[in-house]
Amino acid sequence: MPVACEFDDGAGAAARLGLIVLSADETLEHEARTTLRDPEINLFHARIPSHPEVTPETLRLMEAALPDTAALLPAGLDVIGYACTSGATVIGPEMVAALIGRHHPRAAVTDPLSAVLSALDFLGARRIAMVTPYVPEVTAPIRAALARSGIDVLADVSFACKEERTVARITEASTLAAIAEAGGAVGPDAVFVSCTNLRSFGILDRAEAMLDIPVISSNQAMIWHMLRLAGVDPAGRGPGRLFRVSGPVQNHLAAGP
Repeated sequence: MPVACEFDDGAGAAARLGLIVLSADETLEHEARTTLRDPEINLFHARIPSHPEVTPETLRLMEAALPDTAALLPAGLDVIGYACTSGATVIGPEMVAALIGRHHPRAAVTDPLSAVLSALDFLGARRIAMVTPYVPEVTAPIRAALARSGIDVLADVSFACKEERTVARITEASTLAAIAEAGGAVGPDAVFVSCTNLRSFGILDRAEAMLDIPVISSNQAMIWHMLRLAGVDPAGRGPGRLFRVSGPVQNHLAAGP
């Protein structure tokens, strides 16, 4: 026999966030769980098919799968992040947003490249060093995209890994050493650690203490940006200076129809 019930906005009503995660990614969800512990924030994941090898050609293959993957996420999300720095660079942030918007027209869309640019602007950093796990033909488009946005990449160091599974197994100690090498000699305003599959949350604070400048990772910047777009103050929710500085936030839906 049916019984009466009441309805509300569901779990995590303060912010409903969606992530499109690469099928080969083994890091992002773990780092996101350490940051988004607030019961008022609900995080949904969908996996997009990705190639085991990271090249510009394999990254472009995800473009065709983005709409169908986005459709797997529930309706009514505030923000959706496409979680691939190099993929967003190759496909283009505007195209990423358009493809996701086919099924989620009211959701804000971000990606690690867009989020890092927003984070660098927020922290006033224009001259950076960069750490990547990529082969040179994947690093080059990211450098070019940063340059088009007025970011001067003074130096970059890379682990030159072509396989995603290998990237997920690079130790945080190795990443810390690479950050020290990239940022220690050239006097940047910040260091950018690129790739959602490269672990960094355990060493970001140590790296910043060592260099006395912000160190921004793809995952850190994207989670921070998603929270801001959802109207949630990120301060105190994650590692690094980016999460220690408060600033005004505005839910992107507030000005919409």
